Amino acid sequence: MIRHVIAPSRRFTKASHDVVRHPRLTSDAKVLLLYVQGLPDEQSEKPLSELARQLGITGRAYQKTKQLLLGHGFLHEQRRQGDRGLWTTAQLLSNVPLTAEEVTGIRTSEGAPAALPVPTVPPGVQAPVVGAPADRAVGRQLPVDEEREKNYPRPPSEAEPEPGPPPESSPERAPEPEPEPESADVVEGEKVLLSLRHVRRELYLGAKEARGLAALAGQWLLRGITAAQLRQVLTSELPEGGVRSAVGFLRYRLVHKMPEEVRRPEPRPDPRAEALRVAPLIACAGPGDDHVFRALDGETHCGDCRREEAVRQWQARRAREALLPADRSWRERFAAVAATAGDPC
Repeated sequence: MIRHVIAPSRRFTKASHDVVRHPRLTSDAKVLLLYVQGLPDEQSEKPLSELARQLGITGRAYQKTKQLLLGHGFLHEQRRQGDRGLWTTAQLLSNVPLTAEEVTGIRTSEGAPAALPVPTVPPGVQAPVVGAPADRAVGRQLPVDEEREKNYPRPPSEAEPEPGPPPESSPERAPEPEPEPESADVVEGEKVLLSLRHVRRELYLGAKEARGLAALAGQWLLRGITAAQLRQVLTSELPEGGVRSAVGFLRYRLVHKMPEEVRRPEPRPDPRAEALRVAPLIACAGPGDDHVFRALDGETHCGDCRREEAVRQWQARRAREALLPADRSWRERFAAVAATAGDPC
């Protein structure tokens, strides 16, 4: 790369290599810092956001740039409250990172207060804006009972009975039955009915009307219909002339288009439970001492006795096979052994 540099003689800003080559600052943050550093004194009193707007740095880009400058010590902000309670924000932008103690020293040297000022006059002691407090001109109207008594046209014809002692025994009122809690299907059906107003304005239902049809809508959901399918059935293929009564139309469609009740299959026995069933103990019919075992499929001999019987039969067959002539083929030898043992060939 060939570099050609001409040093400017005027209208330039000195920039430190620590700022230009900073690995964490973005290009927007570096440009904004150098731009503010080269402004004259009469233009540096503007807020940082307004100066960034002149460079086209707005919105999320400005917020990110400001956070980078604050995080690396180039920008410092301090909120102040004046005597009248108004809050202002003082901003300090430096071309080198500064600590909080260094910022406090700079503000003190420039004549700015190092700490937040305390209001000298509390807000509650100030004089009212208009006039002095006065009594409220209310309460001159007579009560309702006195006004009715005064304007009553004529006295009652019969004298009111004098209050006597309360009766000795009065029948107690039976407690009102508590309403049964609605099922989840009924509640979901009511929500579907109330949501129809967002799909078709002519199917607007009030809360009381939807509660009256919620039981029918709950039967649809109980029979395997989803809420989306129910909403599709109630809002599709409406009459050409429009719906005159939303309640009547929805009740008719819920009753006459209700799907068939789903028949639930009968529960099948669990094969694992059948496999875990413990067989009873029975006496083995084999030779030797009496012993018991658990029969799984109607066996009469235990496993050891069956293995001993299988070995005995194999040895007997081998002995019969050894007595046969050696010049016979394997088919003839097999047929002769099977015939000797009485097994079908």
